[in-house]
Amino acid sequence: MTDRTPYAKQVLAAQSIEMPSWAFGNSGTRFKVFAQQGVPRDPYEKLADAAQVQRYTGAAGSVALHIPWDKVEDYADLARHAAELNVRIGTINSNTFQDDDYMLGSVCHPDAKIRRKAVEHLLECVDIMDATGSTDLKLWFADGTNYPGQDSIAGRQDRLAEVLAEVYARLGDHQRLLLEYKLFEPSFYTTDVPDWGTAYAHCLKLGPRAQVVIDTGHHAPGTNIEFIVAFLLREGRLGGFDFNSRFYADDDLMVGAADPFQLFRIMHELALREVILPESGIAYMLDQCHNIEPKIPGQIRSIMNVQEATAKALLVDRDALEAAQQAGDVLGANAVLMDAYNTDVRPLLAEVRAEQGLDPDPLAAYAASGYADRIKADRVGGSQAGWGA
Repeated sequence: MTDRTPYAKQVLAAQSIEMPSWAFGNSGTRFKVFAQQGVPRDPYEKLADAAQVQRYTGAAGSVALHIPWDKVEDYADLARHAAELNVRIGTINSNTFQDDDYMLGSVCHPDAKIRRKAVEHLLECVDIMDATGSTDLKLWFADGTNYPGQDSIAGRQDRLAEVLAEVYARLGDHQRLLLEYKLFEPSFYTTDVPDWGTAYAHCLKLGPRAQVVIDTGHHAPGTNIEFIVAFLLREGRLGGFDFNSRFYADDDLMVGAADPFQLFRIMHELALREVILPESGIAYMLDQCHNIEPKIPGQIRSIMNVQEATAKALLVDRDALEAAQQAGDVLGANAVLMDAYNTDVRPLLAEVRAEQGLDPDPLAAYAASGYADRIKADRVGGSQAGWGA
């Protein structure tokens, strides 16, 4: 039995999970968006809140932007503001689903003028990457159809491929295109990028800097997500994650809330390939909507959930696991995984934080800071950020 604790502590101390700017704004469901006191009114205040998550976890050094939700006049200035707060601008996310013109699709729309409008937005996002120093452009398309015969399935794939090729050609040598997929919604008959295979096929044609993003909430019930992770890792096409939890559909709940064992299984595949650290090139990001829970604590709790799943995955006795697998010891191999999963890693993570000069309990430390009360008092007036703002 090998003591993997020192290695686990080393990886955990360097782990980085990107925060989504939109998680700090008001959100809800299609029935209601709920407003909370102290919610940011602009991207600068979103970054200030994100900096609090980094301050108390030490594992959330970058913030993803969503355009036009995070549109500003001077993106270089926004990047400077982030650096002053000890965070940086991360992935740039496009938005081709909140415009009336996109009712029948964006990059797959049958009208060339609508497709051109969508392309110009995507190219604008690359300009923003240049201004902020971001290296990743994440594309998720709501495109699809609701009825048989509504449009040509193959024709929509041709349009998608044409647009992706143009955007890919615009990227700098240090920049990547990350293509996300989703099983369904808002289209219900066909979705133009419905699964990892479709995303993978398009990325293969584009080139090595086009990679697949796995949103953990975007799969059919019972899908073995860790298989997808292992396959894409093997092919060198896993670009990143959108971490969240689902009970039924794309619920966007806090990661690890619905099925922490699934999160552990995913992190186990990543730990085996030793691709958890930032230099791996895999973008680990949260993609969540905190509808009823307070925003900043929701992000802190999510970071902690990922850290706990990661710590357990790092503690798996790989020698014992491989020996059991080679011997065909089914129960023994499973027991090795379960031993690691059932380990209480909270004391280990508290120790890692203390060694970094952080409070061992990030949630308690944030609650005691008084920041929540300050922003409730200071952020009075103006328009709160939320979906579409």
